[in-house]
Amino acid sequence: MKFQALFVALLMAVAAPALAAPDTAKPAETAEDKPAPKPVPDPVTFKSTHTGVFGGQKITYRVEAGETQIRNAEGDPAASLFTISYIRENVSGPRPVSFVFNGGPGSASVWLHLGLLGPKRVQVASDADADDGAAPYTLLDNPLSILDVTDLVFIDPVGTGFSQAIGDGENKDYWSEEGDASSLAEFIRLWITGHKRWNAPKYLIGESFGTTRAAYLSHRMLTGDVDIALNGLVLISQALDYEGSTSAHDNVYSYITYLPSMAATAQYHGKAGAGVPQAEFLADARAFARDEYGPALLKGARLKPEERAHIRDRLAYFTGLDPAYVETSDLRILMHRFQKELLRDKGVALGRLDGRYLGDEADDAAEGPDSDVSGYAIGSAYSALMNQYLSSDLGVSMDRPYIVSSEDAGNNWNFSDTPDGEYAEPHYVNAGRKLSTAMRQNTAMKVWVANGYFDLITPFFDSEITFGRYAIPQARVAMTYYQAGHMMYLNEGALTALAADLRAFYAGKLQDARPD
Repeated sequence: MKFQALFVALLMAVAAPALAAPDTAKPAETAEDKPAPKPVPDPVTFKSTHTGVFGGQKITYRVEAGETQIRNAEGDPAASLFTISYIRENVSGPRPVSFVFNGGPGSASVWLHLGLLGPKRVQVASDADADDGAAPYTLLDNPLSILDVTDLVFIDPVGTGFSQAIGDGENKDYWSEEGDASSLAEFIRLWITGHKRWNAPKYLIGESFGTTRAAYLSHRMLTGDVDIALNGLVLISQALDYEGSTSAHDNVYSYITYLPSMAATAQYHGKAGAGVPQAEFLADARAFARDEYGPALLKGARLKPEERAHIRDRLAYFTGLDPAYVETSDLRILMHRFQKELLRDKGVALGRLDGRYLGDEADDAAEGPDSDVSGYAIGSAYSALMNQYLSSDLGVSMDRPYIVSSEDAGNNWNFSDTPDGEYAEPHYVNAGRKLSTAMRQNTAMKVWVANGYFDLITPFFDSEITFGRYAIPQARVAMTYYQAGHMMYLNEGALTALAADLRAFYAGKLQDARPD
């Protein structure tokens, strides 16, 4: 699965735009240099009606799978977004609508669509103990879908799914915060206008980089030319501040944020915390990371020998690594090294998205894993079943492939292009302040953050620290935790708990589970 590998590496209407797409006008070019405009085909939509049982209710819903054209500053069609809308029939009143996307950047919305929220879901090994293998795969009814609570609109950003630039537009015009936010905000405006849903409660649901997107999009929609206030954000495996989710040399902060996730994973595999309840073990890991490990890292080479020995031994206790390895690592354990080292004696490497997964790799002497087993163990099933579902269940027929994960988008995303131009030098991506501003200007917006204990890319301790910073209103934030990884819905028990918490959040009854 490439969509999160990119994250690791980089760590249906047509109308004049009010939340305009980026200006795709190019500098003057010679006739020979100027590329020919791409075709501007008429947008297509495939409609169907279905029934299903969700949340114990049998409901009828219609599906609108199709294209919406986004215009550039000159008013010309420049992009075509392919989205899939699930709309409950025969209901009255201001029914909520939720707009859903995954991350990457460069990922289609297939993971949340067929993993958690949609009326169907992909069956994979719940206990992370098997690869998805080859077809045939199993697509199940999903009675845990929240279609009984909210309409769902799954958005594939430009360059993913069937979405693409058209006319004078180029995919790269939308591969930045500015291009991404403007195109998605404009799509949402068009959707709520075309479906007469301006007065409906509105939510964004994002995963991984999709949480970054949700934060800056909520800010853009509220402060842009057209004021669209949201009722809530669902952030699954949040990534608002990349400094805390980028394991790299000399990023001192990341050594602190990742340590409790390493501890949780080491305990899961029987290498640490034997006989200690998980809650107690992780509370101790958090306290050590914050109160002892962080200050020790700031002291660096000025640590006294007895202080260094204490930190080394405590790191070994929490991570399950040999004290000699911790010492050789200069008390700094990079995540990819932890993935390879923890169970090196068994010849397996841990997954990054989900530390429960184990990959049997050819090179047992390597510093880190060759690839992410928690990605390739599920990716083929999701890709095959999404394509099958589109054609067989929804009747979708397109003249191009459905791009599940765009390596091109991930590798060419412009992280330095921000609407305010506030960064003049290289920096970690950070949407924390935008979320804080959006919440303060919209006092009705609530935020829910879902964390997996064994997520080794967006660590749960970073979530806690991030949401304690940036002046984010604490009373409107709820945080919950699951016995799984980045895509916690892959585990059956976590899926059930996550779906219950989704309903509680929409009902305004979700309790914050952050430790004191």
